[in-house]
Amino acid sequence: MEREETLSIDVTYPVKAQNAGLFISRGRGTHPTRTIDSHELIFVKEGELGIWEEDRLFTLEAGQALHLWPQLQHGGSKPMSLELKFYWIHFEVVRRNDGRDAASSAIQVPQVARVERPEKLESLFRYFLDEQESGCLAPSTANLLVTLMLIEVARSADSRRDADCVNVAATRAHTYIRLHYDLPISPSRIAEALGYNPDYLGRVYRTVYGHTLTEAIHHRRVGVARRLLLDSDLPIQQIAQTCGFSDPDYFRRVFRRYVQTSPRAYRRQAARVHVNTE
Repeated sequence: MEREETLSIDVTYPVKAQNAGLFISRGRGTHPTRTIDSHELIFVKEGELGIWEEDRLFTLEAGQALHLWPQLQHGGSKPMSLELKFYWIHFEVVRRNDGRDAASSAIQVPQVARVERPEKLESLFRYFLDEQESGCLAPSTANLLVTLMLIEVARSADSRRDADCVNVAATRAHTYIRLHYDLPISPSRIAEALGYNPDYLGRVYRTVYGHTLTEAIHHRRVGVARRLLLDSDLPIQQIAQTCGFSDPDYFRRVFRRYVQTSPRAYRRQAARVHVNTE
C-alpha cells in the first residue's frame, strides 16, 4: 500500500476566534458603551477596569478575567486610569448540529474569575497577537489558542470550587512565596516563618501543588522576571536582584531551566506585540 506523504487530521474546535489586542490606557475616557455580535474575553494585566453588562457591575483588578456575552449591552463604569492595561479577544461559540454549544459539555467558563496562572494566560494572548501582527495566524491556530485561553479561565474557577479541600499549610506556604519571592527565602525559612516542621511542610506542599517549595520559589521569581523583561528596560542584573536572585549567573541558569532560553534572548524574541490604545 502506498504511503501518504502528509498526515491529515480533521480537528473541530468549540470556538471560532476573530481578533484580539492589548489595550493600553492614556489615562482618560471610559470603555465605550456598545452591543457586539461576538463573545469577548477580557484579561486585566495592570490597573483596574470598571465595566458593566446589562444590570451587572464588575470591577476587575490585575489578574482577573471577564467574559462578556454577545447581544448584551456593556460599557465602562468609571474613567480608565493611566495604569490600566488589558488584553481582549472576540470569538464565536460553535454550535452542534442539535443546536447546543460545542463547548457546553467540556468547558464551563465563569463570567468573572481570578486567573490561577496569569503568566500562562498572558503567554497565550501574546502568542495570538504576535502571529496576528505577522500575518501568519492560521484559523486553526487562532481557534486552538482561544480555546486554551478559555480553559485557563475555567481551570481557575475549578480551583476556587475545590479551595475548601486545599490543605491550609500548603496554601499558607504558597501565599508566602507569592508575597515574599523578592526576599532571601528558602523552604526552611518559610517553614520557620509559618511555624511548621520543614519536612512536613515540604511533603504537604508537594502533595497539594505537585512540585517542591524550591521549585515554587523559582517559578514565582521567573514569572516576575519574564514580565519585567517584556515591560521594562531594566538591565538583567537589576531584574535578577528585584526577583530575589543575589547572583545574576544563577538567575540566568534558573531562567533557562524554566523558559528554555536566556533572559536576553527571551526579551528579544517576545518583544513584538500588537498594541492598540484608546
